[in-house]
Amino acid sequence: MQKIILLAIGVSIGFTTAQAQAPSAPTQKANTRFEQLGPMLPTPNTFRTASGAPGKDYFQNRADYDIKAELDDTKQRITASENITYQNNSSDALRYLWLQLDQNLFKPDADGNTTETNSINAERGASPGQLDPSAALRNKEYGYTITSVRDAAGKALKYTINQTMMRIDLPTPLAPGKSVSFAIDWNFNIVDAKSVGARSGYEFFPKDGNYVYEIAQWFPRLCAYDDANGWQNKQFLGQGEFTLIFGNYKVAITVPNDHVVGASGELQNPSQVLTAAQLTRWNSAKAKGDKPGENPVQIVTPAEAEAAEKAKPTGKKTWIYKANNVRDFAFATSRKFIWDALQPNVGGKRVWAMSLYPKEANPLWGQYSTRLVAHTLRSYSRRTFDYPYPVAYSVHGPIGGMEYPMISFNGARPLADGTYSQGTKNFLISVVIHEVGHNFFPMIVNSDERQWSWMDEGLNSFLEGLACLEWDPDFPARGIEPQYIVPYMQLDSTQQVPIMSSSDNILPNTFGPNAYSKPATALNILRETVMGRELFDYAFKEYSRRWMFKSPTPADFFRTMEDASGVDLDWFWKGWFYGVQPVDQSLVKVDWFQPASQNPEVTKAEARAAAQRRANTISKQRDAATKDQSVVAQDSTMKDFYNSYDPYAVTDEDKKKYQDYLATLTPDERKLAEAGTNFYTLSLKNKGGIPMPVIIRMQFEDGTDSVARFPAEIWRFNDVQIRKVVATSKKVTQWTLDPYREIADINTDDNSFPALAEPSRFQLFKQQRGGGATAPNPMQQQRQSQSTPPRPAVQGSGRN
Repeated sequence: MQKIILLAIGVSIGFTTAQAQAPSAPTQKANTRFEQLGPMLPTPNTFRTASGAPGKDYFQNRADYDIKAELDDTKQRITASENITYQNNSSDALRYLWLQLDQNLFKPDADGNTTETNSINAERGASPGQLDPSAALRNKEYGYTITSVRDAAGKALKYTINQTMMRIDLPTPLAPGKSVSFAIDWNFNIVDAKSVGARSGYEFFPKDGNYVYEIAQWFPRLCAYDDANGWQNKQFLGQGEFTLIFGNYKVAITVPNDHVVGASGELQNPSQVLTAAQLTRWNSAKAKGDKPGENPVQIVTPAEAEAAEKAKPTGKKTWIYKANNVRDFAFATSRKFIWDALQPNVGGKRVWAMSLYPKEANPLWGQYSTRLVAHTLRSYSRRTFDYPYPVAYSVHGPIGGMEYPMISFNGARPLADGTYSQGTKNFLISVVIHEVGHNFFPMIVNSDERQWSWMDEGLNSFLEGLACLEWDPDFPARGIEPQYIVPYMQLDSTQQVPIMSSSDNILPNTFGPNAYSKPATALNILRETVMGRELFDYAFKEYSRRWMFKSPTPADFFRTMEDASGVDLDWFWKGWFYGVQPVDQSLVKVDWFQPASQNPEVTKAEARAAAQRRANTISKQRDAATKDQSVVAQDSTMKDFYNSYDPYAVTDEDKKKYQDYLATLTPDERKLAEAGTNFYTLSLKNKGGIPMPVIIRMQFEDGTDSVARFPAEIWRFNDVQIRKVVATSKKVTQWTLDPYREIADINTDDNSFPALAEPSRFQLFKQQRGGGATAPNPMQQQRQSQSTPPRPAVQGSGRN
């Protein structure tokens, strides 16, 4: 029970002084947690304003590409050429251009490989891959072979390759407002995506001897040049992703004539690459996608894909795609692809939602993938802006999860017998939503991924969690729920880095929590607990609208969220994004006070009851049987006035004094005196460091409860310990901090008063002997009961 302290305070309304004890004031700790970020953010200027919006001088350069590429399906090789027109919209004259050569990451001596750390475990030994992480890259020569760099007149341009970057020196500086055109020819060997752990590459299917190709980071492309960084030419080490600029693309992809291709952009020549039957299905799919339960149209059927697997190509086909105002281009191709599609209405416009996948992905992919694409476009559009592109692909192959404009590569493969675990199904749902959702962040809200992983992964993971719950309210959206980030925040500070860390400097074993779930959880806490849904949703949508087809920095996000909501969040950014301290609130104690009633009918009755409790000693109870044998009981002459005097009886004088007292009170004072209100002083500590709102649940003695919420600013004068008085009309029997686990408190053992005893459970078991195989998934168990034997298979995983 609560500690009861009846303290005398006040003049007109006293408190009973049965135990006078004034609690000592907490030790004041000056802090700056609620001061503004100030110099921690870049100084506002005419490019980026203090409100978080683009300024009047904001600019971004662009690059337009005309690319011709051919796939060698025998040698797993790409040969290509491109014509690039680069527009300088800055106020600077550019003497040279920087381009990204991402395929050079696969050279064994690339910094991304040579800087990998490893060790040998003396007891368990080490695998060849652990001893030499780049061993899989030694069977072929990987990376770009640049065969030509020339200007629009065909004259060779001087260039220098530095690892994954290439500098092209211009004969004359590119003046502000001017453009330059040049051409590059190149080729490279495609990596085995799974053996290398790459973001693109091929997968070989030995059973039928065919390949699935998911091709990305495949052409030399311009680096970003902007007001925040100048040239963003940080080397590609593999972890920090891509910083890119917008442009228009025309891409012609030549493949064997039995291949099916999907790519960023709209297919320009369907009548030349599809059969008559496929073209009919293509056109019929345009009317599908708005009704619940509507199945995607199979443009390429499983039977057609399986027939292609068994036959040989008889020639080549060129698939032509156009993509306007995109920051990158990727494609996928295989003769194994099944292709299905819908064209749902998104924001008043028809958009292609499509999937490509081999038969090995069924039955999961045929049932879920394309519908998930359509759902994602609708969900994200409601929370940001209407999806502006004409198409969105989901492709299954060797990549567990990776995103590009209008196309994403996703994992989650059933077992060979067609069964799958619930985890595999849930992964498919989340990975398709996540990767298709990346079309919004960073493909449209074009953040610098090489520097700030959280600006695309964290924001996208937050929206993914909301979209998953819109798909299925019971979906385990743990990436945004505060209680699931607790294990990460419990780590020692040496095992964490702040969210505001450069992508390549995030500790590899904490990259997921740091870049994905911690920022996503922080945004969910802002929405649910700190700001409220209405203010958060409006501000988040404003940020998305302001920076659509532009390139924001973290400061632009922080400032816009405050500017559009009117909520000061600098304390939150400091704690969650700039630091590694955890949240750990403690409810130390609760002191209970009641105003001392001066009504004699009440006060004397309470005094009588208290006296009777004090007198009810163990001796008194045991002597009760012999009390008639006392002297006073047997001799009445030993009694006098005091033997019948009742000190707790209410007299007329007592009543008059009480009426005189009430006459001195104001109406509000009289109401308080007669209400019997309970006053509780809560003693709270902030042991973790991050100040957060105080949420306290009160359970009353009548079985009801109530929750009180106090903003984080309750800690602004003292961020270590505070006291807070709470008044209730009913007596509280139990107090609980953070009852709904919404602030990511890393230790809930000290969140209850009185403390709750939790049992430590143990299990009785019968000693087992011998080992056993992994239990089959529930779908397999059901099939086994029907005498259908399972067959093994390999399941892909991973996401970006």
